[in-house]
Amino acid sequence: MIPNIATVIPAAGVGKRMQADRPKQYLDLCGATVLEQTVRRLQQVSVLQQFYIAVSPDDPYYPALSFLQQGCFQRVQGGTERANSVLNALQQINAEQYPWVLVHDAARPVVRLADVQMLIEHCLAQNVGGILATPVRDTMKRGTSQIEQTVERSGLWHAYTPQLFPTALLRTALTDALCAGVAVTDEASAMEWAGHPVLLVPGHADNIKITQAEDLALARFYLERN
Repeated sequence: MIPNIATVIPAAGVGKRMQADRPKQYLDLCGATVLEQTVRRLQQVSVLQQFYIAVSPDDPYYPALSFLQQGCFQRVQGGTERANSVLNALQQINAEQYPWVLVHDAARPVVRLADVQMLIEHCLAQNVGGILATPVRDTMKRGTSQIEQTVERSGLWHAYTPQLFPTALLRTALTDALCAGVAVTDEASAMEWAGHPVLLVPGHADNIKITQAEDLALARFYLERN
């Protein structure tokens, strides 16, 4: 039996690089906001029943979102960093009611449903948290204005979301990592720091994150195809 899974979408403090009049999660994407498209995609996964959306306290756009008419959404105060936003949400989740939590970027609206379901199946089957990822295919270079080193790409992966972990373990890992001053770039990094195994579940490279204007056009292309 698949347990109940809570979903956290950190959507605070993003969108500053799009040179638009509003954060990127509120830009139009095929007739809805990016955040609405992301939520619609995840709602098609039946085991994701309760959503916690972390937004800035003074966010003027959130109250107008269409999905808020449903009862399965809870607004959470966003923090200064992604890790703080996710932890704020985790502190609102009953780990007995929702023993697993799925965290997904607000700006990844075209993740494939099959990939989300595969992540859930693999993690639950092994009782281990994990992330969607794809192997690095390009030659990797390290440097600033000039190449300093060619990095061996064997064993390197692009880390995506969703990321799925046991709720209580992730809450403790994030709390301890932040208290220790660890740089937490995603949920997996906190779990790694805490010594917990993290599965790499192969997904698709079209699970793009919208960070530039051209990404919005590409997301539109993928969304219209799927």
